[in-house]
Amino acid sequence: MDFNDTAEEAAYRSQVRSWLTANAPRKSGRVDSGLEDPASMEEAKAWQRKKAEAGYACVTWPKEWGGGGGASWQSVIFGQEEARHETPGNPFQIGLGMCVPTVMTVGNDADKERFVRPAVRGDEIWCQLFSEPSGGSDVAAARTRAVRDGDDWVINGQKVWTSGAHYSDFGLLLARTDPDVPKHKGMTMFWINMKDAAVEVRPIHQMSGASNFNEVYFTDLRIKDSQRVGGVGEGWRVSLVTLMNERLAIGGGAGGGHRTIFKLAQEISTLAGPAAKDAGLREKIADWFVQAEGLKYTRYRTLTALSRGQVPGPESSIGKVVSAALMQDMANTALELEDQFGIISDPDLAPLAASFQTALLAAPGMRIAGGTDEILRNIIAERVLGLPQDVRLDKDVAFKDIPTGR
Repeated sequence: MDFNDTAEEAAYRSQVRSWLTANAPRKSGRVDSGLEDPASMEEAKAWQRKKAEAGYACVTWPKEWGGGGGASWQSVIFGQEEARHETPGNPFQIGLGMCVPTVMTVGNDADKERFVRPAVRGDEIWCQLFSEPSGGSDVAAARTRAVRDGDDWVINGQKVWTSGAHYSDFGLLLARTDPDVPKHKGMTMFWINMKDAAVEVRPIHQMSGASNFNEVYFTDLRIKDSQRVGGVGEGWRVSLVTLMNERLAIGGGAGGGHRTIFKLAQEISTLAGPAAKDAGLREKIADWFVQAEGLKYTRYRTLTALSRGQVPGPESSIGKVVSAALMQDMANTALELEDQFGIISDPDLAPLAASFQTALLAAPGMRIAGGTDEILRNIIAERVLGLPQDVRLDKDVAFKDIPTGR
């Protein structure tokens, strides 16, 4: 396979480079703290709006929904070229990578008309309300209840580890609507207004210093049945659309940390000489390069499927499993290279603006977000490799009858 640009691809890349050179922000207000700073959030929204106006915000999405109407290879090229610039933070990843594609795939026409274009422009931000304190990585263990009341639903319960809930306008919520059937069959998906008075968001302070994760509580939240996404009891099927997109979004990056570490190694001397000449380190960097290239081309395959109107498949789990562990391994090695300076996390004082210190503290969360390593390996084993499924004792048991401990 030839991965060099064709004449058409080269022309598009040149077009993108010219646009980015003329329009990309010269300085970034990006902070790795959940974009709590209002100025940083406005900068991110302004950049998203500018991309949308030029057709670069969601390159492959239909033009009638605010996208660029382009091909998957154009999306790849724009992503590669944008990565060369220090652009603002991205609070839209969950909405445009997970929630809104679910609405586009499963939602009704009114919801598509109402939500897609504002999300593409960055006017509205979404979060994903799946995880619960008692569920761990088992999405189907959701206990947040939605009870039918005429044309309304009344929701009570709690979600946790919800990224960006504190600045989101809307959320995609998975709730239990029928406890009398097995857990995978009794759930329904809804969209909710995160600004409703019955929704309480409590940020969680993380060891990295950020507070991007949140606890979210619902107390008699009343919503219309028109806010349902998919059929009653079809929440698990709908959630799979979201989860496949999530794993693509989280694990889709090609990764370039190995290049940064090599640059760091060229600047650091050890007792044996320049760190970049250490054979063991060079071997590790070569391994990281191979993994990053594998991630990149696996992502290309998935983007091709997306361009054909298909939903991302279980192979998206590969990228997430590999990239999270890769991030942690590279950060550990980088801090070892920095020696005593590795304990300094102040961006103004630490090498490379403390990027690897931040990565090390964020890595454990990455290995949990979007499904733990163990869950994703099971998915790869069962759905990609065709191995036998894990034994499930609760498969045919009504959710209300599943033991919950003392």
